[in-house]
Amino acid sequence: MVALIRRRGVTDERVLRAMETVARHVFVPAPHTGGAYDDSALPIGHQQTISQPYIVALMTEALELQPGDRVLEIGTGSGYQAAVLAEMGMEVYSVERIAALYEEARDRLAAQGYTVHQKLADGYAGWPEAAPFAGIIITAAAPRIPEPLLDQLAESGRMVIPVGRRGAYQVLYKVIKEAGQTREVDLGAVAFVPFVSDALG
Repeated sequence: MVALIRRRGVTDERVLRAMETVARHVFVPAPHTGGAYDDSALPIGHQQTISQPYIVALMTEALELQPGDRVLEIGTGSGYQAAVLAEMGMEVYSVERIAALYEEARDRLAAQGYTVHQKLADGYAGWPEAAPFAGIIITAAAPRIPEPLLDQLAESGRMVIPVGRRGAYQVLYKVIKEAGQTREVDLGAVAFVPFVSDALG
């Protein structure tokens, strides 16, 4: 799995080591465990997926984080992305709106020894009381970049977010905050489950 990710262009050795270390199969529910190390997204129930390993690596690398940095994840899902970030030494805050996934991820992360701050809530609002964040990663496609999350991004911070609607063209953006302004870097076409929030309609 990691060799394939490397061949596809991910070069950050810290990301690659973390993905070698985290037991991905633990975060993939039966009956899909056998495909845990394939480079593909897999269902985790509740119409959600665990992202393909290459996309996890690409998004993690794009955050450009250092150990001890505070990072916000919107969409805990299975807990795998949070585990990768925690393995790299980040202080991870993760928000999930589906109670069953929140509970399952909490149990998996604890069993694997990862400390992750978790909250059951609508991710659109982020986690303002823990802001600012050096990095914010959104694991579902939004029709637009949520303003509350931009507000919680630290100066010189990076946000990685897929933008677009289900069944339509989606683009993975790296958003960099500089002098209170943002600029966007196109990281390519992607396919994600939709970002669900009452605020998005």
